[in-house]
Amino acid sequence: MTILPAPRTLPLDRLVAQMFVVRASGHLFDGQIRYPAWEPNRAALSELVVDRGIGGVLLIDGSAAEVALRTEALQTEADIPLLVCADIEEGVGQRFAGASHLPPLMALGAIAQTNPERATELAREMGRVTAREALAIGINWILAPVVDVNNNAANPVINVRSFGDDPAIVATLATAFIEGARELAVLTTAKHFPGHGDTSVDSHWELPTIAHDRARMDAIELLPFKDAIAANVDSVMTAHVKVPLWDAKNPATLSPAITTGVLREELGFDGLIATDALVMGAIAREYSNEAAILGAVKAGADVVLMPDDAIDGIEAVCRAVESGEITRDRIEASVARIFAAKAQVDFSETGGVAADELRDRIATPDAIDLDRQILTASRKSGGLLPIDDLDASPRNVIIVDDLFRCSVLGHHRAAVAVPQQQGYELLCLDAQSFRDPDLSVIPGAIVLQVFVRGNPFGSSAALAAMAQRWLEAAIERDRLTGLVVYGSPYAFEQFRACFPSASVPFVFSFSQTPEAQILAMEKLFGSGAMSWQGFKPNA
Repeated sequence: MTILPAPRTLPLDRLVAQMFVVRASGHLFDGQIRYPAWEPNRAALSELVVDRGIGGVLLIDGSAAEVALRTEALQTEADIPLLVCADIEEGVGQRFAGASHLPPLMALGAIAQTNPERATELAREMGRVTAREALAIGINWILAPVVDVNNNAANPVINVRSFGDDPAIVATLATAFIEGARELAVLTTAKHFPGHGDTSVDSHWELPTIAHDRARMDAIELLPFKDAIAANVDSVMTAHVKVPLWDAKNPATLSPAITTGVLREELGFDGLIATDALVMGAIAREYSNEAAILGAVKAGADVVLMPDDAIDGIEAVCRAVESGEITRDRIEASVARIFAAKAQVDFSETGGVAADELRDRIATPDAIDLDRQILTASRKSGGLLPIDDLDASPRNVIIVDDLFRCSVLGHHRAAVAVPQQQGYELLCLDAQSFRDPDLSVIPGAIVLQVFVRGNPFGSSAALAAMAQRWLEAAIERDRLTGLVVYGSPYAFEQFRACFPSASVPFVFSFSQTPEAQILAMEKLFGSGAMSWQGFKPNA
């Protein structure tokens, strides 16, 4: 068991620093850092861990093997063990290559509509697999599950990250995920309190408002949080949203009425309260670094996540304590909760895993099978499948948001390789270099594949509009052989509404991963088409 000091014995600066969690690259080398403004280099991160004594690190990017080495090195440097967290809502492979990238949570919500028992067990197993793989590479705090009720189809930031639009289903599946993860020594997070599902604004850019009354908040937004708290979720992350019902001035993250009054006092949550990233536009565009940090601490946050400047923030909080603006007791209470959370983690079991052990705990057959089960059970398909009647010179038109940032495609991926084997010529387009359809110069039938989903920091509206125009043009000229949509069920339903008949072949998958592409192509072209590059589908 990890022995932690009593908060009252720590010098003020080290005490305050325990409340800070900074973002860092999961890559091993400074030259691989993608976002230098947010991700300190090795020397700067070492200063924060060793000299300042911060409480934790949020990792992003890199491979699972790299992160295992990275977390071991960070923990070796730290006097007090670090909370190491990541936004791994869709499994560890969502962020770290080589690990299991599982489907978005909304896939489980779709299964629950017809088979709630199976969906619940799959959600529980998803929690187990995510926790096992997280601990194997040194991540001890899972920033999941999302418990927002996504009842706004135009929501650009939550979208398929939610279990869906039914609060009861969201509550049940979130609870199952938490229960599965908590079978191992890992921390879980319910986010984003008091609810970010009914917004059409992305808080990464600006501040949304939730203008509902108390009855509505209790029935929909708060229900999954209440159940997550009852399931002993370890932490709750606040949302950068304004809720005039409780606070007409401050966003929830900076609101004592919401963070302390509703979450801590009314709902009785006694675990960790963490802010969402303070560099997000909803906060950073309206508040200085110091004002945001002090506001979050005064509101009742225990963990200050991803501030613009951690050193400046630590010093600002220390000054506030020294002046009496914030009491030391208030800081000690937060650090006591942080230490209580750290005490639940067996740091001897996290990170530092040898290569052979890593292979035994990452992307194992049961994890692969779980992925396929969720993908298959949540997939939608229809029309005259499989495609077996081709015109001359058919085209495989793939539309993505940004080709340069699309990590799921390549000539070896099924969405490209399988149609090519069937005689389709590839035409890949993106919303960054828009191209209106001109089918008069494109001969043959068209299979249209669209990779579209709600993404933080980016709207999918332009991509969906572009895909809609290509779809309509193909239908108008009677050239559409098939449609495959990966990601957004809202975009998929919009596209399907254009179909001239029920015979048009279509496949929809909640996921965009290579495995999702394999299953979609198997459905579109039949299992006999799945011999590309030696691939043979599972029986």
